[in-house]
Amino acid sequence: MQQETVKQSSSFKIASKLQDYKLLIKFNLSFMVVFSAVVSYLLAPKVTAYDWGSIVLFFVGGMLVTGSANAINQVVEKDTDALMKRTAKRPIASGRMSVTEGWTFAVITGIAGVLMLWHFNFLTAALSAFSLFLYAFIYTPLKKVNSISVLVGAVPGALPCLIGWAAGNDDLSAGGWALFAVQFFWQFPHFWAIAWIAHKDYSAAGFKMLPSVDGPTKYSAIQAVIYSLLLLPVGVIPYMLGMSGIISLAIVLVANCFMVWQCVRLYKEMTIQAARRVMFSSYIYLPIVLLALLIDKIKI
Repeated sequence: MQQETVKQSSSFKIASKLQDYKLLIKFNLSFMVVFSAVVSYLLAPKVTAYDWGSIVLFFVGGMLVTGSANAINQVVEKDTDALMKRTAKRPIASGRMSVTEGWTFAVITGIAGVLMLWHFNFLTAALSAFSLFLYAFIYTPLKKVNSISVLVGAVPGALPCLIGWAAGNDDLSAGGWALFAVQFFWQFPHFWAIAWIAHKDYSAAGFKMLPSVDGPTKYSAIQAVIYSLLLLPVGVIPYMLGMSGIISLAIVLVANCFMVWQCVRLYKEMTIQAARRVMFSSYIYLPIVLLALLIDKIKI
């Protein structure tokens, strides 16, 4: 009976530790980031047949690099995370995991991930290392300085598309930059909606994320509208480059118009509920657009 209790206790500790590591790498966010990288890899013209071994290797390497960046983010922001309701239960902020353990995990996963991506080519590894550095050591501390951090953070946020393209095509040609542009401009209404919803938490922690110094204002809302409008011409670029057909173009334009509509509603209503609609719309926008491009390539 005592042995069974000990086994159950050990199993609980292991499960708890695994859950902490899942929180440390921000699994859901990391998965979405690496998903865009994998789709961009598959969209590369030189990838004519799907090698599942390479796809899995690329996915794991991407998760390790992204997880490393998120772990560093939580180490650096442990004190401010502890001040915010939405982040107070993170493993390092709550004290369940030490700073040393967080750094050790980040260094090991970061190096391992970059080395895995080097399997594809040096360009892919270099871009992934640059993305990690930019996110963890430039964007993260900049969040407390100025709202320009969102612009800076949008670069490593969009680099997964370029990394995937480089892995599949061995270059940084126009198609990769087109995918980069879609994900780059998508991030502004996405992150500003999150910052709108969590404004009180962010302000208490000293983060400056919204474009207006006064927080959720008409100015912040109109910025979201402007960047969602920019997605309309940007979304047409893959079609103009011959990366997709008329079906995916139609899907992309409908998705773009839907994003614009939600941002306009935010401008009109100026409520957290409207900001939440923008946030959830942005979550479904990106996979719909990327999968539409991929399905069209398969048909072609």
